[in-house]
Amino acid sequence: MKKLRATMERYFDKLDERWRVLPIQKQHQCMLYFFVGYLLLTAGVISKVWYETSKSRNDIGIEHIENPIHNKNESPTKLQDTLTTIYKNKIYESK
Repeated sequence: MKKLRATMERYFDKLDERWRVLPIQKQHQCMLYFFVGYLLLTAGVISKVWYETSKSRNDIGIEHIENPIHNKNESPTKLQDTLTTIYKNKIYESK
C-alpha cells in the first residue's frame, strides 16, 4: 500500500511539474477548454432532466401488490429429502 501511495505521489508531482512548466497563456487556454467542456456537460444533463420531467405524465396507476411467492408455478410433487427417500426405500425393500 505504501508503494502504491509513493508511486501515485511521484506521478502527481511529475504532472504538477509539467503543468508549472507550461506558459501561462497555455495554462489559461487549457483551463478555458476544461471549463467549456464542463459547461457543455452540465447543460446537457440539465436539458436531459428538463426534457424527461416535461414529458412525464402526472397520473399514477394504483394496483394491488402481489406476492411473488404465490404466483410461482409449482409442480404438484413436492421436493423431498433424497436421503430420507433412499432410506425409506431401503427399509421397504428389505421387508
